[in-house]
Amino acid sequence: IMVLLVLIFHLLFSCSHSLQYFYTAVTRGINFPELTAVGMIDGEKFLYYDGNTRQAIPKVDWIKNNVKPDYWTSQTQIIRGSEDRYKASLVTAMQRFNQSGGYYHPFQWMYGCELDGETGATDGYSQFGYDGADFLYLELRSTSYVAPVQQALITKQEWDVAEAERRKHYLTKECIYWLKKYVYYGKSILDRKVPPQVSLLQRDPSSPVVCHATGFYPDNVKISWQKDGQELHEDVDVGETLPNHDGTFQKRAELKVTPDVWKKNQFTCVVEHKSGDPIHMILTEEKIRTNSAGIIVGLVVAALVLIAVVVGVVMVVKR
Repeated sequence: IMVLLVLIFHLLFSCSHSLQYFYTAVTRGINFPELTAVGMIDGEKFLYYDGNTRQAIPKVDWIKNNVKPDYWTSQTQIIRGSEDRYKASLVTAMQRFNQSGGYYHPFQWMYGCELDGETGATDGYSQFGYDGADFLYLELRSTSYVAPVQQALITKQEWDVAEAERRKHYLTKECIYWLKKYVYYGKSILDRKVPPQVSLLQRDPSSPVVCHATGFYPDNVKISWQKDGQELHEDVDVGETLPNHDGTFQKRAELKVTPDVWKKNQFTCVVEHKSGDPIHMILTEEKIRTNSAGIIVGLVVAALVLIAVVVGVVMVVKR
């Protein structure tokens, strides 16, 4: 039995997994919930809460079918219990920055943990942002908070002992426990591997060429441009990985060279994803789709809005 359990564990956690939570408190009067909370597994949203409905709800079937109703009751109570604290933190931040109402001010908290299935290594993070910039974050190894701005020094001093220890314990123990449980619940979905669909796009003949990969899962992908077989680092702009509406992801890499240059050399877009062998797309005029660039730009904008508004992590970058 023990051998079987070890084998099951290895199969489930043979790749990396992550559990993340995003809380966003915003000022009143902008026609948006004062608090939103989102839970994500491997970049896929499984829990959502906002201050209008005041209910934690499932967003995917695999979590809905594997937990009892009292799970959602407890999650709702946990978030409700902290709602006033987040609103108060927003007010406190505004006071420390000498700001008043009348303008959109987001206060954000992102925390979570990661598990490397191959090595068993774990990691965790907890960080706060205000007005789209870093405000305070936990240094896990030293078990202490770091204040990138002077306005956060008071909070750092208050949290540097008991709160830092409590948060570290959660990130390294409880968070990993729940991460493993959620991955077990959603193993058929979370462990799937969907290859990317790759296209070369151009808005007009004088615009940069975009190598666009979409529809892939999981979200880890590398897109690069090569010139005559050598990887390019200049004249290339690689975008962020963005979510699609169906739970898959998209990413793009822009080649910033003129048509006169790429027509005289061999430029190749290389897309590497764990679903299969690398995809090599050689740049030729025949392969460029000029009539789809507007659609892709719209998808990117929509995904950015989804991240910025629904997930609530405006420019709070994971370290």
